[in-house]
Amino acid sequence: MTDLTTREFVLATDLDGTFLGGTEEARAALYEWIDANRDSVGLVFVTGRDPEFIVDLTRGTPIPTPDYVVGDVGTTIARVVDGQVEPIAELEEEIARTWGDAGPRVRQALDGHPGLTVQDTEFRYRVSFDMDPETYDDSAALKVSEMGFDPLISANRYFDVLPRGISKGPSIRRLVSYLGVEERRVLCAGDTLNDLSMLICGLPAVAVGNSEAPLLEALPEDAPHIWRAKADGCAGIWEAIAAFGLHSQARETPNAV
Repeated sequence: MTDLTTREFVLATDLDGTFLGGTEEARAALYEWIDANRDSVGLVFVTGRDPEFIVDLTRGTPIPTPDYVVGDVGTTIARVVDGQVEPIAELEEEIARTWGDAGPRVRQALDGHPGLTVQDTEFRYRVSFDMDPETYDDSAALKVSEMGFDPLISANRYFDVLPRGISKGPSIRRLVSYLGVEERRVLCAGDTLNDLSMLICGLPAVAVGNSEAPLLEALPEDAPHIWRAKADGCAGIWEAIAAFGLHSQARETPNAV
């Protein structure tokens, strides 16, 4: 198991629009800085994406390989070993118990619901839909809640059904505690509503400059641990690293970010 307790700084970041967002120059500068400082920088992907996507994303690309993954909107908690995502059973026990075998029941309950098209991927502990905001009927959220699950809409195009109380925020907190990492040394970064629970979970956080309006509106106004970046994507992440003083080399990073 990779020991992050010795790292000066740990970045826990969403992917689409966040770690994969910003200009090409900003992404290259941040990725290169992380790779050059892996002895003092830990990396956790906190994403709605599934493990297969994450493995393919970093294979043969300049994108740094994470040490750990909180995937599937918080329903997967895993270590990364030799490029493979390996779920941590003891951290997923509560998730699995809370979800049970709910997938078929959720799909049946929302089959044909206006504005929702179920995604083909068979996720372990969630069901995800593509959402058409023009035809979506918001009674789906009430139906999901009444079934004992949590509905989550993000980017005005995705509708996720999650185990009650499980999302990115609780799962990254669970992983940080399990690894014994000091909370003040972790930065959570995101840009959409499915990042909200992570940004308000109490760890230092940044909403990057290109964040969707509903996320920014949902963030508490008086929260000194949340940085509202002006710059987009990777540049916004760097902005927060420097603002919070999370790494001793922060101010020496190339100006490209």
